[in-house]
Amino acid sequence: MTHTDIWRLSATELTQLTRSGDLSAESATQVAIDRMHAVNPSLNAVVEDLTAEALDRARDLDRARAKGEDTGPLFGVPVTIKVNVDQKGHATTNGVVALKDVIAPDDAPVVSNLQKAGAIVIGRTNTPEFSFRADTDNPLYGRTHNPWGRHISAGGSSGGAGAAVMAGIGALAHGNDIGGSLRFPAAANGAVTVKPGLGRVPAWNPSQTAERGLLAQSMSVQGLLTRSAADLHLSMPSLIAADPRDPFHVPMPWRGTALEGPIKVAFTKNTFGYALHAEVEKALDTAKDALLDAGYQVFEVDPPDVFECGRIGYRTLMGEVLTLMKSDVEAAGSQTIRDIFEVYFQEFPPIVETELLQMLAKRSQYAREWSLFLQDYPLVLSPFLPQPFFKPDRDTEGAEGVHEVLGCAVYSYAMNFLGLPAACVPARLADLPKGPQPINVQIAARRWREDLAVDAAAAIEARVGQMCLPVWDKMASGT
Repeated sequence: MTHTDIWRLSATELTQLTRSGDLSAESATQVAIDRMHAVNPSLNAVVEDLTAEALDRARDLDRARAKGEDTGPLFGVPVTIKVNVDQKGHATTNGVVALKDVIAPDDAPVVSNLQKAGAIVIGRTNTPEFSFRADTDNPLYGRTHNPWGRHISAGGSSGGAGAAVMAGIGALAHGNDIGGSLRFPAAANGAVTVKPGLGRVPAWNPSQTAERGLLAQSMSVQGLLTRSAADLHLSMPSLIAADPRDPFHVPMPWRGTALEGPIKVAFTKNTFGYALHAEVEKALDTAKDALLDAGYQVFEVDPPDVFECGRIGYRTLMGEVLTLMKSDVEAAGSQTIRDIFEVYFQEFPPIVETELLQMLAKRSQYAREWSLFLQDYPLVLSPFLPQPFFKPDRDTEGAEGVHEVLGCAVYSYAMNFLGLPAACVPARLADLPKGPQPINVQIAARRWREDLAVDAAAAIEARVGQMCLPVWDKMASGT
């Protein structure tokens, strides 16, 4: 591998070089920046270029290393940060024109945790307006494109993060997830992620002027998009480090107690009446076979009612959004996002008033049912979406579009309502009429056991391979 190909390395591979002293943080950062400058103009994944301060920080880290100071587990790893999270001195725009001058007074916990571990932020990535679409476009920065081609949405709301990491712009990409915003971009771009469970990663924006709604607090989590499952094992222990600014953070180690005997996996293809595309079914079968080969015991059994839990959960979230957020969308959002929210409210009729409180209470019932089920089956392998990823702007095409994008994604937002961890990993490269496209599956896990979900994702990845390799070939060929 030549020096200029260092951008191809995973974070795990890269840190073997940087921490041993075989590669400087400055060199690792410069190569990532060169890659960003080469491919980002056609993707628009990174919307704020932090080249100058990234190189300054890399040089500072190299000098600290030369003095014998601790390098940290992510020493010299180039990362990107989503623009809806505070990074000191930069605008937390959330993809909204009216917020373009909201400058963060300090770093959010995820930013400070990554930097304490030695990571270097090379850019800030795109998000849709208010970070509330499964597609990434906004009037402030424009559209983010998928490295697989412009016929596939880059996903959202962490679409910039997903496109960036899979195109080789940094080895790690920060994102967040209230209903699927880590997993949608993972599925769109063929990345690997784990949506952490409730309380796992400390969260807070120093620039915020009011606390978020209760469901936003309990459903939204911070995480990372990567090109390999191993990079999640490397980086997540740093991300989950405690921060007193999040009073509900749970300070637990990344690795839990090893389970006795072969791990039992509940395997389901149930899509609740939505058509299961043949390519998704093939991906599920491949994932199942990979887990069997890796020593897991896989049983075809349905978990507790995902459809009811997911739909009730998202309708309850829509009740909170209607009450606390709709006025902001109306005041500062584009006509596109206002129209989409109107269709959201049709697809997910908001639960309000007394029923809202009742459904908040019922959330514990759903979580208890899943907790008991996961005692027997610590992992659940399921579809993420019932069909291959959708085209750009599909959610602007009225009720039918929103239904395809979000309405059928119950396996996604059910996990947010339950507060459970869920990994998303590619299990197939489908040859579709418009070109090759990754198909991801989801692996939900017991509470606090993100590590088990990532282990299973690694087993699937070992069978299928990393999707970054074929997408880089595709980008290089210009097809």
